[in-house]
Amino acid sequence: MKCPKCRNVDLKPTKLEDGLPVMGCPECSGSLLSLLYYRDWAERNVPVEKVDETEGEVLVDNDTATALSCPKCSKLMTKYSIASQHKNRIDLCGFCDESWLDGSEWKLLKSLELAHRLPKVFTDQWQRNVRAEKMEAMKIERLRRVVGQSDSDKAVEIKSWLKDHDNKAAIIQFIGSD
Repeated sequence: MKCPKCRNVDLKPTKLEDGLPVMGCPECSGSLLSLLYYRDWAERNVPVEKVDETEGEVLVDNDTATALSCPKCSKLMTKYSIASQHKNRIDLCGFCDESWLDGSEWKLLKSLELAHRLPKVFTDQWQRNVRAEKMEAMKIERLRRVVGQSDSDKAVEIKSWLKDHDNKAAIIQFIGSD
């Protein structure tokens, strides 16, 4: 099998963790992860309390902008966002149940405490939540550009305070009455 990112490099057997075999690319450090093997590994390895194995921030590779072809069946893989604050996306072949992790995405998943919950990233609910978080961040950034950092911080604080307030409607009505 050839690396879906490099396209001309053969994938070699390796491991992401003890007991978690993958086919890895020696050139780009990406990994083709069988979700069958992953599920078996996740069942056998109960997550332990977070131990910071990385020093400092996790450096993430640039995610491929174009769709990748599955190394097994050659069908296009679907990209799934990991988290709203990260641009990296995991590629999944829905036909082969294989996932492509770019070079440091496993470290990113571990740092976000998602290594034992990887299949959740592929759910519609997870992707909706990521999109909603990204939209909220874009709204706040747009507001910051218009009114400045201090006023946007205050607006976010007020919005958060109002979110679950018992008298939210009355307060909003009062504010809008001028």
